[in-house]
Amino acid sequence: MNWDQVKGNWKQVKGTIKAQWGRLTDDELDEINGEREKLVGKIQERYGIAREEAEKQVESMKM
Repeated sequence: MNWDQVKGNWKQVKGTIKAQWGRLTDDELDEINGEREKLVGKIQERYGIAREEAEKQVESMKM
């Protein structure tokens, strides 16, 4: 997945992110603003999973 494209289309991608990780708030999504590392960190924090698992989920995200 090309994160430059994700960042450029963040407003459209936010819906996909919200559908997959519904515990993330709109404010958190605004804060993430298309940055992969921030997304991984927030998923890890919200879902109480290991960083490696959060990274794996982000990589397998369907766009």
